[in-house]
Amino acid sequence: MAAVILGWDPSRWNGWNYDAVIELIAQTGEYRERWSVGGHHVQPGTEAWLLLQGQYEHSRGLIGHGSIMSEPFAVPHQSGSSRTLNYVDVSFDALLPLGSQILVDVLKRAMPLIQWDTLKQSGQPLPEAAEPEVRRLWREHAVSLFPDPLALVPGGHPEGTVTRVTVNRYEHSSRARRACLAFHGTTCAACGFSFEERYGEVAKNFVQVHHIVPVSQLGPDYVLDPVADLIPLCANCHAVAHLGVSSPRSVHELRELISEAGHLSGQVVTPEALQAQESAQKILDQK
Repeated sequence: MAAVILGWDPSRWNGWNYDAVIELIAQTGEYRERWSVGGHHVQPGTEAWLLLQGQYEHSRGLIGHGSIMSEPFAVPHQSGSSRTLNYVDVSFDALLPLGSQILVDVLKRAMPLIQWDTLKQSGQPLPEAAEPEVRRLWREHAVSLFPDPLALVPGGHPEGTVTRVTVNRYEHSSRARRACLAFHGTTCAACGFSFEERYGEVAKNFVQVHHIVPVSQLGPDYVLDPVADLIPLCANCHAVAHLGVSSPRSVHELRELISEAGHLSGQVVTPEALQAQESAQKILDQK
């Protein structure tokens, strides 16, 4: 089973603060919740699509994406009878704001063989032939609702074809980002790349930020210093900082990788890159 459709009827269950969950996913990349799959037996790793139902029937539609994280476990039916339902742990990696869901009329036009307007039971398999169309609709509809234009939309690509890069909530904070860039500028501290210099006014102030000290090493009373703790990185350097490691690579390590790769390829580091690196190093030396 490649994918299932999970039903969410807020009039029957609304045990989460939906807006807060959306914010949590934006900060951490996921939110885990126990979810009913009825009598279906769904395997861990199965992809899940969340369908809004119930009192929102006039505007029901596809509103979320995630993955099944556990084997099914039996839970007594809420009616108090001897019946049980299968539940699973779901890791949601994308939820759309209420009112932004892909409406049933759109889904039916693209995939008329699925009863989107009457589907009620949670955990039903999504036909394999429908998966590419669901992804296309989700990718085209949801891309404008995600803040990072460089990030792949969760659910927009087949599972396993992209590598998930985990960043922390400080790197997602717009307030911390503004303070960091006001001090450091928008040139990558590792390679010296400037989006504005390369692409012009349209890319002014565009760059990502990276947390210098791994958050796992910080105490519970830690207070972020956007100037000392965050540093601007281009998307490539930021991805490599987190790529394949539990503790992110330092700016110094990134520079060594760049220097080694440049030496092997015969490339020369530009003066602008050196200047940006020296400026960032002064900040690091003060920590």
